Amino acid sequence: MSEDCTLDGSSLTLEAIEHIAYDQEAKTKIKLSLSAQKKMNQSREFLCSRLDSPIYGVNTGFGLLSKVKVSDEKLGLLQINLLRSSAAGVGKPLSIPEVRAAILLRANTLTQGYSGVTPELVDALLALLNYAVHPWIPEQGSVGASGDLAPLAHLALVLIGEGKAYYQEKLYTGSEALKKAGLKPYTLLPKEGLSLINGTQIMTAIGVLAFLKAESLSQMADIAGAMTVEAFAGSKTPYDPAIHRIRPHPGQVEVASHMLKLLENSEIMQSHEHCEKIQDPYSLRCIPQVHGAIRDVLKQVRKTLEIEINSVTDNPLVFTDENKILTGGNFHGEYIAIAMDLLCIAVAELANISERRLEKLINPALSDLPAFLIKEGGLNSGLMLVQVSAAALVSENKILCHPASVDSIPTSADKEDHVSMGPIAARKAREVVENTWNVIAMEFFAASQGLEFRKPLKPARLVEKAYTAIREKVPPVTEDRAFYEDIHAISNLMKLKKLLF
Repeated sequence: MSEDCTLDGSSLTLEAIEHIAYDQEAKTKIKLSLSAQKKMNQSREFLCSRLDSPIYGVNTGFGLLSKVKVSDEKLGLLQINLLRSSAAGVGKPLSIPEVRAAILLRANTLTQGYSGVTPELVDALLALLNYAVHPWIPEQGSVGASGDLAPLAHLALVLIGEGKAYYQEKLYTGSEALKKAGLKPYTLLPKEGLSLINGTQIMTAIGVLAFLKAESLSQMADIAGAMTVEAFAGSKTPYDPAIHRIRPHPGQVEVASHMLKLLENSEIMQSHEHCEKIQDPYSLRCIPQVHGAIRDVLKQVRKTLEIEINSVTDNPLVFTDENKILTGGNFHGEYIAIAMDLLCIAVAELANISERRLEKLINPALSDLPAFLIKEGGLNSGLMLVQVSAAALVSENKILCHPASVDSIPTSADKEDHVSMGPIAARKAREVVENTWNVIAMEFFAASQGLEFRKPLKPARLVEKAYTAIREKVPPVTEDRAFYEDIHAISNLMKLKKLLF
């Protein structure tokens, strides 16, 4: 990506969000396109021309109080009061990358020019990114209906010099953080407070970053699975394209092809071509069917996210070309809620099948490898507790996979009588991805150890490439040691994409 990013409201990508989210030193500068500025100015002028009539959230109260008319001299205070009263979040704060992603997404949705806000408001949001002022946003408090009201209010308060924010890794009041960055508080105009908090940007920000991690994890799971197949002395026959041609789910065909590529020209496999084994366990044999189903779900989730990040989720909406201002429900987070629940389920299955493969490696009743992959068993326990740790994470995932989107609770005196629980779904997905990441790291650890007992035979070239990358950081296990350091080292290799090819 270039050093500058221009927002036009319609061309933002998931990869651009990821880049800017993790660019905590603000090396990439973001600005508003000229065409977007023009459209926003037209939208603002049209909105102002209609202020003689009641417009929800502009010169009226909110929710059940929408029938209350607010006098012209108090319209600015109305917006400030909305941010203050909505900032009712609790819990631990969102990570800085999640905060940066949320700011970018909120700016992008306003950029389309359907919210009736000024370009200066978007410029103020982008200044937070460009000067690395990161609002402190507690992650709990949104039901994902009228947008992520509470967390977005914590974000928006910093713009007006209130709330709290991080600057150069220290937490300050919003006013202090802006001052240290050389920025001034923004003065809200009518509707601008509402437009800062009406939308799905918190759940989407969390969801995008969790999804992209899951997407790369799905590729690495194939590689971990291939390494396990080699260490277990398994067969590549189940990946024959003839099998998958007659059940042609795209993900299944894709994974089977990937597995054959990963296992190409293996000395280990050639050594047991005519062994007595007839069929491998499902966790090895059915990798294409399971990993493939997961990939197809990920494609569906990607499509939902790609639409959402370039959508307008405000209310009310200003349509200058059609000469109307409409109230609707684009802020409702059902699409993201369901997508994140699907992501939970799919990624949890990666952990389920990975843990079973790990167990096959350490269980001497199921493989011809030493118990727990250690030579002097008894004196040494080997990887016994690595599998226990993986089992714990898998079981935790099962609890987290209960869908949030099937729940609802009425809020705002029953005006908001159906809610999405999208932020909860997104946070659960983030946890499941992290748990599964660690389970895959554990499988890599066990599989690389299993390969030690296949020497001097070599695995396939790509499996050996992954094995070599692991061995640069994690030595073979000859006696018990604190294995958490090895798991962490492999996890870091995964983050650096050293085990992704």
